[in-house]
Amino acid sequence: MEKIKRLREILDKEKVDGYLVPKNDEFFGEYTSKYNDRLSFISNFTGSFGFSLILKRKNYLFVDGRYTLQANNQSGDVFKVITFPRKMPKDILKNKKISIGLDPKLITKKTLDIFFSKTQCNFKLIKDNLIDKIWKRNKKKSAKKFYSIPDSFVGENYEKKINRIIVNLKNKGADYQFISACENNAWLLNIRGKDSRYSPIPYSYILVSKNKNIQLFCNLKKVSLSLRRKLKKINFLDIELVNKYLASINKKKFIIDKNTCSIHFENLISKYNKILKFNDPIYKFKAIKSKQEIESIKKTHIYDGVALTKYLFWVKNNFFKKTITEISASQKLLQFRKKNKKFKFLSFPTISGSGPNGSIIHYNATNKTNRVLRKGDIYLVDSGGQYEFGTTDVTRTISLNNNNKRIKNIFTRVLKGHIAVNRFNLKKNTAGYSIDRVARKYLNQINLDYAHGTGHGVGFFSNVHEGPQAISKNNKVLIEEGMVISNEPGYYENSKFGIRIENLIYVKKYNKKLMFENLTLAPIDKNLIELSILKKYEKFWINMYHEKVFNSLKSYMNFSELRDLKKACSAII
Repeated sequence: MEKIKRLREILDKEKVDGYLVPKNDEFFGEYTSKYNDRLSFISNFTGSFGFSLILKRKNYLFVDGRYTLQANNQSGDVFKVITFPRKMPKDILKNKKISIGLDPKLITKKTLDIFFSKTQCNFKLIKDNLIDKIWKRNKKKSAKKFYSIPDSFVGENYEKKINRIIVNLKNKGADYQFISACENNAWLLNIRGKDSRYSPIPYSYILVSKNKNIQLFCNLKKVSLSLRRKLKKINFLDIELVNKYLASINKKKFIIDKNTCSIHFENLISKYNKILKFNDPIYKFKAIKSKQEIESIKKTHIYDGVALTKYLFWVKNNFFKKTITEISASQKLLQFRKKNKKFKFLSFPTISGSGPNGSIIHYNATNKTNRVLRKGDIYLVDSGGQYEFGTTDVTRTISLNNNNKRIKNIFTRVLKGHIAVNRFNLKKNTAGYSIDRVARKYLNQINLDYAHGTGHGVGFFSNVHEGPQAISKNNKVLIEEGMVISNEPGYYENSKFGIRIENLIYVKKYNKKLMFENLTLAPIDKNLIELSILKKYEKFWINMYHEKVFNSLKSYMNFSELRDLKKACSAII
């Protein structure tokens, strides 16, 4: 590739052996704008997570199991694709004493430690991004305004939230907290923005002192007079001043966020100050939703359930009559969502995969890959919306007159795992890794598994993937009342088919006992269920779930949709 050749010429000038290119921009959000997607530019890989290491004679692209197939398809001709944690950079760079350049504004010390701690690499911090030297594009500056969300939606005003941060600072013996994660700033001030395509986060940094002096660093063109009046206790400063401001502080104790505080900012703060070994407490605070937030989220799921259910009926009733492609299908789903005035935008790019494309876990249909939905396929659609007071994420796999017994057997085992998660006996010390095991149990019985976690945390009108809680093999965060999390076991057979069933669930307390309760409301396709391998209690769960779906959605359906809903939600025996 010409791009890589040009980059290697710069490596020689910088006297380094390689260059690290992450997916994220300086705000470390999940969805990077096309303008800032340097990884996509250099590698053609469009997935939401990964990084490349470009050496003088070889190129590596590191991704997790969600993206192995996609990365090979998009980049495999020029890059050696490595799936972590199965294989890590330390395995590739063993005994190699090489120097690697990086942009310190785009990488954290935690990331370097996770991926490169056991290598003999020497890292050189290069101020000017080397990709930018070979990628000429017009700089786009958005000045879309930040806005506040009503306290009634969230149950706690920004002053009370700031007090929680101040208390934590004093308890930990800290003078300052530097909040670099934009979603944490959004939570703290009850504000949202339009800086990301799929998440309502405001690009910003916040510095909180134990003396209640709060600085918000952002593009001041995004701050209206009404927002200044609403946040009268906040000092608004231009984001260009953040380096100078931080550099002016000395001999103080800081709490930073190791997940999003770049090497650049960490070095700037630690030069004259002490960084304490504590996490940003906001991750924990915002993971536990208030009662008002849960009620708002429930309303959102009714709206979203209506749109998705109408869409699923439309697909089932029309795929054999007219030409429906993966792309036209996802556009139709968006139309259904847009009918609700509370809908803002999608919470992530819709995954609309039929037949073999369903086996690509985070598939993104393009004009080149776009398939027609046809008889005999199964169709996987994973989608979500950002609404005025909630974020959704749901996956359904439906039969397009598919009668394959093996597919039905596997679908039913995925469903059994889904039910096992929902019914899991939660205790005070339950963490995500123990729940993950039961999700895989029925697939493991026939030597099958899936290469992604079973569930991720979800924000409140925020990021659709938002921890720290998760249901995955290594997640040890305790599951607590008020947490919202996805339940999404699946199975993917390369170039053949993909299956995933995903609901959002939340942790509620009932009779002093913690339990999961479903938020998502959409039928599960009974045509793919092999009844003979279901236990009696599993059939009962399916019937109770469908009864809830029917009662929640029936008043929003027209005559023909109501008939379809009754059929889709009828009891199994």
